[in-house]
Amino acid sequence: MLLSDILLNVTPLQVLGKAHIEIAAIAMDSKKCDRNALFVAMKGTKVDSHSFIEEAISNGAVAILVTQLPAVLNDGICYVLVADTHYAFGIAASAFYNFPSQSMTVVGITGTNGKTTVATLLFNLFTSLGYKCGLISTVQHHIGDKVVASTHTTPNALAIQQLMHEMKMAGCAYVFMEVSSHAIHQHRIAGIHFCGAVFTNITHDHLDYHGTFDEYIRVKKLLFDYLPKEAFAISNIDDKRGAVMLQNTAALKCTYSLLAPATFKAKIIENNLTGLVLLMDGFETHFRLIGKFNAYNLLAVFGVAINLGQDKMNVLAHLSNLLGAKGRFETYLSAKERVLAIVDYAHTPDALLNVLTTIQQLKGDDQHVITVVGCGGNRDAEKRPVMAEVAVKYSNQVILTSDNPRFENLSTILDQMEEGISVSKKKFSIRIEDRAAAIQTACLLAKPNDIILIAGKGHETYQEINGTKHPFDDAQMIVDFFKTLEK
Repeated sequence: MLLSDILLNVTPLQVLGKAHIEIAAIAMDSKKCDRNALFVAMKGTKVDSHSFIEEAISNGAVAILVTQLPAVLNDGICYVLVADTHYAFGIAASAFYNFPSQSMTVVGITGTNGKTTVATLLFNLFTSLGYKCGLISTVQHHIGDKVVASTHTTPNALAIQQLMHEMKMAGCAYVFMEVSSHAIHQHRIAGIHFCGAVFTNITHDHLDYHGTFDEYIRVKKLLFDYLPKEAFAISNIDDKRGAVMLQNTAALKCTYSLLAPATFKAKIIENNLTGLVLLMDGFETHFRLIGKFNAYNLLAVFGVAINLGQDKMNVLAHLSNLLGAKGRFETYLSAKERVLAIVDYAHTPDALLNVLTTIQQLKGDDQHVITVVGCGGNRDAEKRPVMAEVAVKYSNQVILTSDNPRFENLSTILDQMEEGISVSKKKFSIRIEDRAAAIQTACLLAKPNDIILIAGKGHETYQEINGTKHPFDDAQMIVDFFKTLEK
């Protein structure tokens, strides 16, 4: 493709050199540049890749996208100066792959909690309705039946456009994607034509990146601010920031609620370990998902489906048979002792509160709750004492352990968590740094019919320690320990 075509919607500040040249690839890593590549130089939080322009050229780059021109310009190289290479990267990547999102119906889901479940339910619902669909999520990406491994909630701009190109080529009609606050702020979604967006909720998270809660809210809101008027915007009006998300959008405004008048309304009739019975838009329906938080997720999915022109009764019939995403309130039962283990991705205070209050509502008076929980390293430290406080308040026993310590000292993380536990509650908590030992201890402490919650990692199959990802799967640990106990 010609560089001039790739730059069609970029609006450069200056172009030095010939733009009528063939571009074979776009790269954001100078080492991955090849012959006839366009290298995108970006200022990151740790590295400024403007420093690697010469390396990119020596590896075959013939065009450079920059926010700052180098002191020395090479003959035969086209330099494109833009105000923001992060934004221009997304726009250029979309053009390079011939604007794939414009050929499909793309719906973005944002919020602190519920993104994965809502996106996965939408993918499974529309697949069951007979459509070929794409999914971009924290757990994994889907191109119809093909599964692609996922490393980020929202991939980089080039990876997204490549995925969407493959989805388009595979004949996907719909794409459902999680949209993280990082992705919005870093313009990873630039160049994507959204037909709709969903706001689930917002609680304290990622303050290590955004700095303040107000900034976190502002960034989330941008997804709705940039929607075209032909799109729809669906917001959880029961969240106190739900109305804020819709303030400046040009899209069709829709709301959903369990508590207040809304475009899409539901009422919980039954909530137990076999599922939910909801009065959904006037129709009583049984769903296989558990908990009030899943009532919100189901309502959001229903709202999207109706906005996309689907038949209400057909949607409810198919939605009633679906399960949630991997690592989201996944249950495992030991055959002999009938101990129920729940694996959940809850890694924020609000998510942990939702899961534990749901368990408290569903459990019997004689059932004890044992919670295994940690906090990730090099992330928002403010939530650590709150996580422990929530865990101790709604559990009979809490085991504080490692999550993904990354490059941070684990003892420091656990010390900060313990600050949230009052003196009177200390006796109900212990700390075991080794996560496998913590899960095993929970299994040994559990009496018949007790409930174990393993929180924080959910679908993840690794534990990140000092830059290395070690194989680790909470669900597999539970299955293995249960088998040992049954012998």
